[in-house]
Amino acid sequence: MPTMVHFEIPADNVERAKSFYSKLFGWEIKEMPGMDYWVITTSGEKPLGGGMMKRQNPGQPIINYIDVPSVDKYAAEVEKLGGKIIFPKTAIPEMGYFAICLDTEKNTFGIWEENKKAK
Repeated sequence: MPTMVHFEIPADNVERAKSFYSKLFGWEIKEMPGMDYWVITTSGEKPLGGGMMKRQNPGQPIINYIDVPSVDKYAAEVEKLGGKIIFPKTAIPEMGYFAICLDTEKNTFGIWEENKKAK
């Protein structure tokens, strides 16, 4: 069954946001080499991975990613059910594919397909 596997937090000031979340929750936040992206490792009994990046536009929300077996299949289902694809299927090389969706209530979420052969 699909489940949440990742989240992303946009920040106007990444250093300030890193400080806030690491002090508040004890999260480890490390820069990903060669990218303007920081990997978040949460703590607790059920840790969840996340990421942080410089905010791309004023209304950019936190996005939760749901693991699915096929981005193509689920993107088609999103549209069939009245949602929209607002950022099409995109590869993260050697990791997988994602797409950003909008549900019927205008909430943003991502779908993620793990695939080590992604290019």
